Amino acid sequence: MSTFTITAAEEIGAPIVLFYTIAACSFMGCKQLRAVVEKGLAPLKDESCFTNGYLDTVIDWIPGMRDIRLRDLPTFLQTTNADDTMLNFIMEATDRAHEASAVVLHTFDALEPDVLDALSSMLPHVYTVGPLQLHLNQIPEHPLKTGYSLWKEETECLEWLNTKAPNSVVYVNFGSIAVMTPEQLVEFGWGLANSKLSFFWVIRPDQVFGESAILPPEFVAETKERSLIAGWCPQEQVLNHPSVGGFLTHSGWNSTVESITAGVPMLCWPFFGDQQMDCRYTCNEWGIGMEISNDVKRDEVEKLVKELMEREKGKKMKNKVMEWKKLAEEATGPHGSSSTNLDNLVNQVLLRKS
Repeated sequence: MSTFTITAAEEIGAPIVLFYTIAACSFMGCKQLRAVVEKGLAPLKDESCFTNGYLDTVIDWIPGMRDIRLRDLPTFLQTTNADDTMLNFIMEATDRAHEASAVVLHTFDALEPDVLDALSSMLPHVYTVGPLQLHLNQIPEHPLKTGYSLWKEETECLEWLNTKAPNSVVYVNFGSIAVMTPEQLVEFGWGLANSKLSFFWVIRPDQVFGESAILPPEFVAETKERSLIAGWCPQEQVLNHPSVGGFLTHSGWNSTVESITAGVPMLCWPFFGDQQMDCRYTCNEWGIGMEISNDVKRDEVEKLVKELMEREKGKKMKNKVMEWKKLAEEATGPHGSSSTNLDNLVNQVLLRKS
């Protein structure tokens, strides 16, 4: 999103291609932040707006989107400071997107048709090229082939998963950045424990605000026969493992796309940035997720985990995510929309003779 790249490309006469590794709905949300500010809806008047229902204000004028609330838009607008650095940075970056030769989005046409149609009417050229991991998986294995994890992966979890029945394990991972309070960690823990289901939980050393991520001994004793905890893991392999039946996630876009391509339904606990919009679409538009409230309570976690893994709504979500998985594979297959767009991006933009 750095606008200096636009200026640099203009100076040397190079094509300007802006690649946003977010969903089309999230990019549209970012693009509308200035309009939200100009309409006086943000920055927030005071701290009471976080608790008085103001963030549930419906925004009904964003092209290609419906039933969006203020809280669903990128969290950069949830500030009381008109000079907020991130809010102004995002507004400036998306304001200049129309200057690009092409805007590239990590999504696929079938997933977000209405938003993509709206963006295509606002910007010169929009190319959808996702899911990128499906393109990568088509590359033959090679010693120099690199991964893309920010943390050292612990692969022992795959052996543990091999001992579990198909679709029986809840995979829990809140990504490489999201943090929580000690109380939230414990509530998630007891919610998982009380579900009586098997779970694999990735807990980073820095998962908790300002202190070590420690679960009570009683939790460890209660769950030791049906749980595994690790510092990090090869997520794509885990999500594609036959024993994994559900994913408790922070709704980061990479995690969301990886879950779709693996055919795994989700429980969503968004943290910041674009994750609120990812969660909204996952749960309300695509029918493959359920949201856990920010004020985490063990009873809600237990209830939703059981619903995801054992009950009718979870089965419907599983069927729906398998439909999206198939469409993602078609998009990245021969002559699919994303494969075609990737070829066109190279040939029509990057290699174009000026």
